[in-house]
Amino acid sequence: MKPLFLLFYFSAFFTYGQSKVKDTITRRAIIGYLQTGNEVNFKPTLPPLIPISGAPKPSFSYLWEMGDGTYSKEAEPKHMYKNKGTYTTRLAVTNNYDNGKPPATRPKKVVINDISTPENGMIASNVNPSSFALQKNCDPIPEEEMVVIMSYQNTENYVSNGKLYLFYNETQFKNDNFDLIDFRTHTGEREVTENTFAVANDNNSSNRFLASNETYKPIEKQRTTTNELDLETTLAIAKKEYNQVHILEMDEMNPNELRNVFYTFRTTPEMLKDTSATVTMRGVFVPNRSYKNHKVKNLEMEIVTSHDPNKMGSNGSLINYRLVRFKRIDFKTRFQNNGEGPARIIRLETDIPEMFDKKTFKIENMYPKCPICPKDFIPTTSCLDTIIKQKQIFFTFKNIYLPGSTQKNVHEKDSTKGFVKYSMKFNKDFHKVNTKSRTAIIFDKNEPIITNYATTRFLPGISIGAKAGYNYYPDLKKATSYFYGATISPFKSYRFYWQAELLNSFTNYDSETSINEKTIRNAATGDQLQRTITTTTNNMVNIEVPVLIRYNINNFIGIGAGLQANINSSSKQEQNSKTEIYENEKASFLISTKEERVKSSKSFTDVKTGLLFDLTIGAARIGPSLGARYVMNFKKNFNYLQFYGIWKF
Repeated sequence: MKPLFLLFYFSAFFTYGQSKVKDTITRRAIIGYLQTGNEVNFKPTLPPLIPISGAPKPSFSYLWEMGDGTYSKEAEPKHMYKNKGTYTTRLAVTNNYDNGKPPATRPKKVVINDISTPENGMIASNVNPSSFALQKNCDPIPEEEMVVIMSYQNTENYVSNGKLYLFYNETQFKNDNFDLIDFRTHTGEREVTENTFAVANDNNSSNRFLASNETYKPIEKQRTTTNELDLETTLAIAKKEYNQVHILEMDEMNPNELRNVFYTFRTTPEMLKDTSATVTMRGVFVPNRSYKNHKVKNLEMEIVTSHDPNKMGSNGSLINYRLVRFKRIDFKTRFQNNGEGPARIIRLETDIPEMFDKKTFKIENMYPKCPICPKDFIPTTSCLDTIIKQKQIFFTFKNIYLPGSTQKNVHEKDSTKGFVKYSMKFNKDFHKVNTKSRTAIIFDKNEPIITNYATTRFLPGISIGAKAGYNYYPDLKKATSYFYGATISPFKSYRFYWQAELLNSFTNYDSETSINEKTIRNAATGDQLQRTITTTTNNMVNIEVPVLIRYNINNFIGIGAGLQANINSSSKQEQNSKTEIYENEKASFLISTKEERVKSSKSFTDVKTGLLFDLTIGAARIGPSLGARYVMNFKKNFNYLQFYGIWKF
């Protein structure tokens, strides 16, 4: 009995001890590797994937941090370490189309004691197409971690000391979307804190950082890396648009040296409710702290909240704005019950863009197929209830039976799917603005699943305009000028749009009258005075080609600015000379008078360029309006005001 008691005691002890230290992480990716000198072959051990019915085949994607500042996105990378030391290797695994959480990993130490293997190109790849880049290992999912890589390179031919800014958590959202939980540097970058962004006042004379032709537009989400000069403005705009910033300083960066900084963010639960389809982070790279030259990069991320079977679509991807009022826009929300049991109540909370007329709402089709719920009493049979609110439509399938894809004895996966298809028309008066809407899908009392955005986009269209008016030249004598022509622009643009014009102008003006006097020596009659008066009349036909960007403040007022080329296609000049001879220098007695007229003409001999500033009042987007424009030519005496009427069709 005593041996059996002891065996039972020790078994219970070890069982208890194991339960105390048991890892609570059920899905884990374990870093493994084979090492030969300084050459390391990495190979992870991964948990099985959990496929989602109706979704593409599941797969893993990888981000390896080698611990020396390099990284790889290969499944089993090979890496050659250049120096001896102990390196902390990390792995971030993303499960694509997988019905579980991403596998967690623990860092692993790699000790390099021997640099015997020469470099042979087996180095972790670094994607850096423009000397400054931001990357992510995955799209953000609420309450999960993601890694952001900031890559930067010294493109100068001298050693520089620079600075890095990473802005996150946009101010347009009520709650923060990200928490920065860790960052990793490998070349001596140090974290700094600034209450105000102070910068130097001098510009780097190098031409490597000259501003590009594209001006900085912070409202644009999709941008490539751009070069900028006004650092104060860039930082001020970023501080206005983002709540948080992380700042690093780096020293002794060699020419062409490439470095990487790794940030680990954890997304917040509020991201699910308070963000739009995309969120951004913004990086600013100052290559030299002594100058204002810098690079700007936006990282755009689509929030991932549901898998492929739960989605929303629309047939309004490209719509003709002229004909849209005669068209019904179809929307379809698809859903799938991925649970282990049937769903009895399914609620769809769908956004309605303001420009749609809710009175035209119509249900086209649905599954599970059921009648519309009766009003004013509680239904006891299967039905679809619809409630239209100011900005949403609530669809509720009541008393239904939709089996779950993981439910026992459910073999037909299509039986676990459903949809609602509905249509609407646009309001009678709406702007040419793209719309987007999405749906929160709630199975019984579970957490909502948020779909992707269903968008409607309009074709640009073409608007042809007829334009005519009068030009006023304040610096020209007796000037008379009028013009007519045509314009082309996108049809009924909402705010910003480009406009090009082709105008013919006809201008008459007089040049300044010149008087020339001289004394004629005559031995017989004495000295005589000769006076020549010259007047010149100019007649010009010009071709004007303005190109401007316009902005409609509202339906009635529009402004614009741009450049203009003025080509003198035809120029005629008539010069009248009158010569008078007087008896003496005091011009007391007129002896003779002679008049001459000289005509000349030229074609395409003069090209003038200038700036223009424009204002219209009337039907700013389509229809008639009146306008005024100031054209500031770079040539002297040719600035003028233009008053016109325009009708856009």
